Amino acid sequence: MEPTMPMDVNAIMKILPHRFPFLLVDRIVELEHGKRCVGIKNVSINEPFFPGHFPGHPVMPGVLIVEAMAQVAGIMAYLASDDETRKKVSYFMAIDSAKFRKPVMPGDQLRIEITTTMNRRGIWGVDGKAFVDDKLVTEASLKATFAPAE
Repeated sequence: MEPTMPMDVNAIMKILPHRFPFLLVDRIVELEHGKRCVGIKNVSINEPFFPGHFPGHPVMPGVLIVEAMAQVAGIMAYLASDDETRKKVSYFMAIDSAKFRKPVMPGDQLRIEITTTMNRRGIWGVDGKAFVDDKLVTEASLKATFAPAE
């Protein structure tokens, strides 16, 4: 049974293996089966990375924005997969053309938009874009696959 939209964090945790402090998706607000997915990450000053990145000027690390994109993509790919694939874990294969256009600060809400560019032989390619207040802050092309969790 497919979840209804929006998906809250409890539904997300039934799909992703990530947990605090590494679960970086709070909500899924749009889903086109296997084609497109939109997730939300509310960025709080209480995030565990802010005390060290950077003291007195907290900025969300770009690598974690890309990880949030990958998690939204993982949710989309999982929901578009068969039961056998859903027993596996998704793993990054590539990150290309990552661009960080504006810093993401505490209080921001990331809107992460993922669009499928390919799905062949168990490899998913997606384009990801992250926005704050409709302004593009990060973009990247990602590839991932599902493999046994061993």
